[in-house]
Order: sequence, then structure tokens, then C-alpha cells
Amino acid sequence: MRIFYGVQGTGNGHITRARVMAKELYKAGIEVDFQFTGREFDKYFDMTIFNGYQVRHGLTFASDKGQVSYFKTMLTAKPITFVKDVKTLDLTDYDLVVSDFEPVTAWAAKSQGVRVLGVGHQYAFNHKIPREGSDPLADMVMKFFAPADIGVGLHWHHFGQLILPPIIEVEEKLPSVNKNKIIVYLPFEDTRAVIALLLPFNTFEFHIYTPDVIPSAMAHIVCKPLSRFGFQEDLQDCAGVISNAGFELASESLQMGKKILAKPLHAQMEQISNAAALQQLGYGHIMHDLDSQVIDRWLHTAHAVKITFPNTAKILVDWLQDGMPEMNAEFVENVWNTVDVVHVNH
Repeated sequence: MRIFYGVQGTGNGHITRARVMAKELYKAGIEVDFQFTGREFDKYFDMTIFNGYQVRHGLTFASDKGQVSYFKTMLTAKPITFVKDVKTLDLTDYDLVVSDFEPVTAWAAKSQGVRVLGVGHQYAFNHKIPREGSDPLADMVMKFFAPADIGVGLHWHHFGQLILPPIIEVEEKLPSVNKNKIIVYLPFEDTRAVIALLLPFNTFEFHIYTPDVIPSAMAHIVCKPLSRFGFQEDLQDCAGVISNAGFELASESLQMGKKILAKPLHAQMEQISNAAALQQLGYGHIMHDLDSQVIDRWLHTAHAVKITFPNTAKILVDWLQDGMPEMNAEFVENVWNTVDVVHVNH
């Protein structure tokens, strides 16, 4: 089997998911070529696993000060380039196209009559799951941004729908937790504002991962450049994570039993809905704006949730090799029966 796999590269979560899928696809002896869109080539990092990959401009949403900016989005969009990329991507020699909400791949396959399998959190929104902050534009984006013939949605809970658990690394035994260590990943916020917000909490140790590294004069705050290895190392022994409401980082945090404080990106339906789901399930706390009082309460909360998810990537690869039979209620129920939710205190 030969697969062409398109990945939305705007957020690191899509790439993280693709790394896990790549490992299982390679193990199964499946030939796969990857394409990433949504950011410039030199902005990708820790990409060795993809054994050489293509990069195109694609489509993405721009943000400004913690909110989606439709004006900036229009300025950065290159519709002529997008159409050209769709037309020039030749998928003739592939048995299947997989899209992790990546539009060039999805639309190229659609125009060439090649079957598209959509795998990702966004495809869960085709089902009845917690959904907030929606509007006609958001609904249209979910439907037409990266259309798929078959959509496999991922979420932290099934909500009685035909969706699967997150695709994340199955963790081995973790090191002991540093109760005062907090990871901060707020790439859509102003780094200076984040540092100023955290200054009063000097009994805690903050590790801020940001694309805009700014030296901090305070010993309890450290700014670090984006790094998959460094981030994972810090994530393993921290007590909690302050982040935007992206799906993949919250999934990893839940798998590791870290407490979560999520700040959804304004005007971004997916993140607002993720935050609502975290709150509804009792899996995390949310703040709609940078709020020191909310952070103070959360820092002094010991409760966290640890979820043991299955190896969803292997389940999907096995399913692919079986010819992609219909994912019925029995199949999905059997997967979710392996999920274990435990409440812990740090």
C-alpha cells in the first residue's frame, strides 16, 4: 500500500499526531509520503521521522493578541498559489490519500477522483459533540476546508458518537512530579504579557515555550524556543500545563495526568469547543482571557485527571490494512472499553 499523507502544519498538534501515525505506518511496512502546509519551511522543527517531506503554502488562519484575525488571514492567503498547488499535486500512483485537515491534499484528491480519508480532531465536529462559538463561517470552514470521503474524528470522550480516542504516544512510566513546575504554551499571546502575568507567582517554576523567546530577569520564569524534545522532557515531570485550547497538547497532558488550564483562542470555534468539552467532562479548567486570579486558583488546585488511551494509531493502521471496513458502534465501543480514567492529586 502506498499513501500520500497531508498534514496541516499551522499548529504543532497536527504534526505531533502525524509523528505517531508515521511510526505505526512504517512498522506496518506501508510506504507513505508526507506533505505539510500552513507555515514556512524554516519554521518546522524536529521533522526527521518523516524521511523527507514536501512543503506547500496551503491555507491557514492568522491570529493577533490571542484572537483569530480575519483581516490578517486575508492578507496572508495566496489563493492563486493554493489553486496551483492543488492542480500540480499528482496523486496518480497512490492507493489512498490521508488528510489531517490539510486542504491542498484533500482538494487535489477530490479533483482527481482519489479517495480521501480524513483523520483528526476536526472531523469529530461532523458528529454531535460539545460545540460552542460557532457561526456560519466556522461551519463552512469545517465542512469545506479539507473535505474527506471518510472522516475519522478524534476526541477525549466518545459522547455516544462514532469517534475514536486521541492519537498520541503510549507513555511508559513517568518520572516523579515536581509539584511547582508548570509548562506554559501560549503561542498566540504576547510573550511579554505572559511573563508579566506570571511574575507574582514566585513560588512556582514556569517554563514558557514560545516562538518569540524573551529573556526573563526572574529566576522562576524561563523562556525556551520551540522544541519537541525539550518540551516533552519538561512535560513529563511538570504538575500542570497552561496553554491555548488545542486538542493534541491537552490529549498528551491527560495521558500523563497533568492538570490543565486552557485559554481558547478567541473567535476560533474549535478551541472554544475544546475548552467547553474539558470543562463539561471535568478534565480541565479554562480562562477566556489572561487572568491572574484564575491562574492563582488553578495553581493551588491539586486535582488532575489521568486517562490511559489506547494506541489509536495502531488501531487505525490495522483497520487500513483490513480494507477500511465500516466503523460501526461495536468497533468503536470495543476501542473505548480500553480507556481508563483516574482522578489524581499532585
